[in-house]
Amino acid sequence: MRVVVVGAGLAGLTAATDLDAAGADVVVLEARDRVGGRTHGIEVAPGAWVDAGAAYLGDRHTELHKLMAGLGLSATPTAMRGGSRFALGHGGKTRAGRFPPLNAVALGEMFDLLYDLTYGPGTPSDTMTAADWAAANLPHPDARLFFPLFLGEMMAADPAAISVRHMAFYLRSGGGIRYLNAFEGGAQQDRVLGGAHQVAERLAGQLGDRVLLSRPVHAVDQSGGRVVVESGDSRITGDAVVVAVPPLLAQAIDYRPGLPAPRATAVTGRGCAVKAQIVYDRPYWQEQGLSGWSVSATGPLLSTVDDSPPQGGAGVLTGFVTGAEAYRFAGLTPAARQAEVLHQVGELFPQLPPPVAVHVTDWVNEPYSRGCYAAVFGPGDWTRLGPHLTTPHGRVHWAGTETSTEFFGLMEGAIRSGHRVAAEVLSLEGKQ
Repeated sequence: MRVVVVGAGLAGLTAATDLDAAGADVVVLEARDRVGGRTHGIEVAPGAWVDAGAAYLGDRHTELHKLMAGLGLSATPTAMRGGSRFALGHGGKTRAGRFPPLNAVALGEMFDLLYDLTYGPGTPSDTMTAADWAAANLPHPDARLFFPLFLGEMMAADPAAISVRHMAFYLRSGGGIRYLNAFEGGAQQDRVLGGAHQVAERLAGQLGDRVLLSRPVHAVDQSGGRVVVESGDSRITGDAVVVAVPPLLAQAIDYRPGLPAPRATAVTGRGCAVKAQIVYDRPYWQEQGLSGWSVSATGPLLSTVDDSPPQGGAGVLTGFVTGAEAYRFAGLTPAARQAEVLHQVGELFPQLPPPVAVHVTDWVNEPYSRGCYAAVFGPGDWTRLGPHLTTPHGRVHWAGTETSTEFFGLMEGAIRSGHRVAAEVLSLEGKQ
């Protein structure tokens, strides 16, 4: 059996290695000139890497941990010792821990409402946006201020662009608010030592020359007895195809015959994330009793975290530009982006020296991702797309973190989808 895998991110490469181990003849087509999809490493000092894309993992991410162990990779804790900085309209403030200097009762009520929405009886609305839900349910100004910051950190989403059902689904699939939001004991507890990009690179290394780069796929034709995948002038024939790219990219492929149900709609959005790595020769903030964690009400950096390589060689603050702010920031020139980042970091951490480098990774406009952390489902999308996310279209099968009902939007979800689709292909093809 020959299987063509479209996309060399974590989902596609996991599926490909599973299929290869089962004896299938596998070829992987990747549009970029690198593997890894929405994982991407940047070398900030000799031998010291940071994650410009997906980065964090927790103890519940069991498939990622298994995969890392098999590839000879290990985890390193996310550093969170020291005070946090907040700029939420009341001037810069330093506080112990991560709870913001806002009305605790109002935020507690907000989290209670979100918990009830996520785990309570009934089905959350698929027609109401999260912004409309907040306007109707969060009377206190502090809760209304913090809600989009929280949603941006958790989902890289603009509340006005997602449905309430998608918000509730995402929070539940990731293990709940407390787990998703936590460093120690939570989904952000660890990073991959040396960078998460290594996972895909080592998987691809096992497949060797069967991973073909710079091969964007524009059509999948299964009108004949087998399936033909078209990439540029190339035609690759197989018995099955695994499409492991984000929904907006999957929808753009020409399928013959056409899809019975879409992979994305006009309201399916891009994950709104831009990451900025501000590099110093060492983590000076630690010497000042600060963790590097900050939250701001205005952009561009709505939050920062210490992503310094544990072996030393550099100090790195990673800033997250998310939600609606990401679209504005992504539209700036590189010089304007850097100027805004440096200005804000100077206000948040005024005692830091000038950085040695600033790296900005724009996922909003990345043509072969269409956003990050994951696609965001707008009003009506779960009704139209949800029932069909994993349903094969003839010999075409679907993978990607957006097809996973567990850990949707995370590396763990991508890997689980790869395992699922490989087992599905092997099972269905065995019956034909």
